[in-house]
Amino acid sequence: MTRKTAGILSFVAATLLAAGAIAQEHHHVVDVACYVSHGSIGESHRECAETCAKAGIPLAILDQQTGTLYLPLAKSHHEPANKELMAFVEKDVRVTGTVTEKDGLKTITIESIAAAN
Repeated sequence: MTRKTAGILSFVAATLLAAGAIAQEHHHVVDVACYVSHGSIGESHRECAETCAKAGIPLAILDQQTGTLYLPLAKSHHEPANKELMAFVEKDVRVTGTVTEKDGLKTITIESIAAAN
């Protein structure tokens, strides 16, 4: 069963609005291949993450407190969001959109993205 909730994700001191509850969470943009295969994350990994993303590896939003990855989708139907996230790889950003979960996979359809304050 698919569950949709409105959400606000922001990196570092982030808030996720889900089912009317607000929870403080910490998020980060990662490339899926390097993060899942060997835990690469952070400024020292930026160049590699950008290279992977340009090669078509999806970028994801990591909730650092729970280890949950959110696969971001562009506002357009069924398009990856690498273009929208590329300028923010390994940087703090604020993303707003709709969070969807199905069979343990979580996505966020991006409405807006900007550098975090």
